[in-house]
Amino acid sequence: MSYSILVVDDEPNYLVVLSELLRDESFEVFTAPGGVEGLAVVREVDLDMVITDMQMPGMDGLAFLEAVKEINSDLPVIVITAYAEVEKAVSAMQAGAFNYLAKPFSNDELLVNINKAVQHYSLIRENVRLRQEMLVRTGFGGMVGKNRKMLQVYELIEKVAPTPSSVLITGESGTGKELVAKATHLHSQRHTQPFITVNCAALAENLLESELFGHEKGAFTGAVAMRKGRFELADGGTLFLDEIGGIPLSLQAKLLRALQEKTFERVGGSRTLQVDVRIITATNKDLKEEVVQGRFREDLYYRLNVIHVSLPALRERTDDIPLLVDYFVKIMADRLGKPDLVVTSDALRLLVSLPWEGNIRELENTIERAAILCNASRIEADDVQPESVHGPNDDDWSRDLDLAQLVPASAPLNEVLYAIEDRMLHQALEDADYVQARAAERLGITKSLLQYKMKKYRIKKKK
Repeated sequence: MSYSILVVDDEPNYLVVLSELLRDESFEVFTAPGGVEGLAVVREVDLDMVITDMQMPGMDGLAFLEAVKEINSDLPVIVITAYAEVEKAVSAMQAGAFNYLAKPFSNDELLVNINKAVQHYSLIRENVRLRQEMLVRTGFGGMVGKNRKMLQVYELIEKVAPTPSSVLITGESGTGKELVAKATHLHSQRHTQPFITVNCAALAENLLESELFGHEKGAFTGAVAMRKGRFELADGGTLFLDEIGGIPLSLQAKLLRALQEKTFERVGGSRTLQVDVRIITATNKDLKEEVVQGRFREDLYYRLNVIHVSLPALRERTDDIPLLVDYFVKIMADRLGKPDLVVTSDALRLLVSLPWEGNIRELENTIERAAILCNASRIEADDVQPESVHGPNDDDWSRDLDLAQLVPASAPLNEVLYAIEDRMLHQALEDADYVQARAAERLGITKSLLQYKMKKYRIKKKK
């Protein structure tokens, strides 16, 4: 990662000497001839530290330091003082300076202090990020479940995590793809370094490019300051690109280059930056099909898909539902101040039987809603029952249904349900001219669940 340093001094020759020294050490250097100009840079640039002279006309180093701390109290500032300015140096330290250096000082002394300052600031940033993300987690890397398929996922993570290889995680929405990415990071040698996440489908193309690679001031309308991108922030650690299938084709070439060469330029910039980042991606799309359709680069697909982790849907691991329910109930009990919160056996049986097309995320939301609305800290079946599966209304068509005329008495239940569902799917798709969104609406299910059922019944898309 290229650390950004601002040097403030009213002596032009001193600015030139310091700038050349720091650039030779691979720092990105900004300069200002005084405190007022320096504050403008602090506001406009994503800096990692500041070096300022104490004696300057107008705004002196101490006033400048205090103004910097009002803008960003964590940004480290090293103050350079004359040998006899001991009192000012003490005042600077009391005002929040990281350190002070008395002239004359050696280049080595300056560089040692700079490296300490930028590393200190990196730790502060990482700690803030971790506090924001911290959740109480149990199980393997925050994942809960003992289903055979999940045990295979855990085993694969343990094998893959110590390697530098790219990982592609696939699975339906809500299956926990980000948890797999975090577990992979935490079990790797990079676990002490940043874990940075980007949702590629949530941003427009120009914003996504800036989010990934950063931008220079004035690169586009609204770029009022230089900002580091997620690649720079993840240097030394892991970058998780969620919904990678949503990245525009025009941006895929730049991403491929960043993966292959570990270099890139900020938007609007010409300076080539180098980073060491481990890439983990996730998608609920079929990337092979996206390649066939020309919406995803084949070379990028193979670069990302070195290791493939496939997450099962919750309906494929129903034996884990009681464990997940217990986990979410404990979280909600603590969050809502309901220490006696429990799920009745009837409610649990219903939870195990539901289709969970939204997977674990839907289950968590259901438990949260039930925990809030239930009476006497007991989650009953009615508290978790979706409206669509409540008992029939007075005018429900099924009240007068004569099963004896439709179904042979000896037919097994599974075969009957299978046959009816197969027929209803075909009929809905034909009526909707195979427009999946329309067919799903007709059936009262989501498009993702329809696609799953089409695979289950081997129903092919209409060409």
